[in-house]
Amino acid sequence: MLILLCGLLLFLGVHSLRALAPRLRDARIASWGIGSWKAIYSLLSIAGFVLIVYGYGLARSEPVLLWSPPLWLRHFAALFTLPAFVLLAAAYLPNNHFKTRLRHPMLLAVKLWALGHLLAVGWLHAVLTMAAFLAWAVIAFAAARRRDRAAGAPPATRSNVVSSAAAVIIGAVAWAVFVFHLHLPLIGIAPFG
Repeated sequence: MLILLCGLLLFLGVHSLRALAPRLRDARIASWGIGSWKAIYSLLSIAGFVLIVYGYGLARSEPVLLWSPPLWLRHFAALFTLPAFVLLAAAYLPNNHFKTRLRHPMLLAVKLWALGHLLAVGWLHAVLTMAAFLAWAVIAFAAARRRDRAAGAPPATRSNVVSSAAAVIIGAVAWAVFVFHLHLPLIGIAPFG
């Protein structure tokens, strides 16, 4: 569990600098240069992610059950993640309605993913992981919205139906592939099994 916690702290800590310590982040960029900052940021993020995956696997081998959610919640969580996949696709596609209206669809995707999974899991390691990602996404989203308001960022006005439809289609296809073909071999749980 300690490795999982260290991974969560490292990964989410690095990703929280812009929200929680923008002056520190800006000072490091000014001091090191943007290229060095991105390299260090990337290396720390990768190290944190590797620790999360490794620590999660170790924690799964000695699980601590907090509660047993009903099976229907697992199905609900799988359906709950469908809009998360759509929002994730929208984060990378230009000029779509999701990005125009929501501004930060990736953070909303993480919120939906974490909340859906938090409802469906009862193991300590999973609860800690999902709660950490949910808390991070809530804080990061609030900070991003504050930054938008402080910068006087006008609402985005360019969006088109084709890009929006592409986000829905790509997100839905990626969701189906992951839920029906990849979740069991990669995570060890069949969402609809």
